[in-house]
Amino acid sequence: MFTGIITDIGTVIEVTQCGDMRARIATGYDMAGVDMGASIACDGVCLTVVGKGQDWFDVDISAETISKTNIGHNGWMAGKRLNLERALKVGDELGGHIVSGHVDGLAEIVGAQDEGDSLRLSFEAPAALARFIAPKGSVALNGTSLTVNEVSGNRFGINLIPHTREVTTWGSVKPGDRVNLEIDTLARYVARLAEAG
Repeated sequence: MFTGIITDIGTVIEVTQCGDMRARIATGYDMAGVDMGASIACDGVCLTVVGKGQDWFDVDISAETISKTNIGHNGWMAGKRLNLERALKVGDELGGHIVSGHVDGLAEIVGAQDEGDSLRLSFEAPAALARFIAPKGSVALNGTSLTVNEVSGNRFGINLIPHTREVTTWGSVKPGDRVNLEIDTLARYVARLAEAG
């Protein structure tokens, strides 16, 4: 489990294909404190550490994960920057919302406009997921816990404050980018209960 509060920006060093895809990711984390088999969310995708060095870690990425995330659409290659978050520990501050690291689908950035010091982004979500997105609710986009401002059909908007743009990869996004979308777990259960009722 994660919180959607990004704690490092990693950079893909290399990608190899050997059965599954393997990526080596440079990080500022103290890897001496990260166990083999630990989970790290990489742009919102929960991945397992299968190798590590002083300032890097390796992850294996299955074909299923590639097909469901922007890894297969945007392509991970050397130089790609990623939002990173280590798994939540008991006693950690829950500053965002509960995030599983299981991406539900892709949302496309369809608009970007400055609003004061903030950046307002508009997204289009797949119809099957849009019904779970509500104004003032939470979504995880590329692993970042964000608050939904407004919803209109399959489109929704969020605001990025300067701090978020500085400490994540959100400072370099543009219309047309496809991002990993994880809907709020609570919204999923509420919708399921409404269907059953």
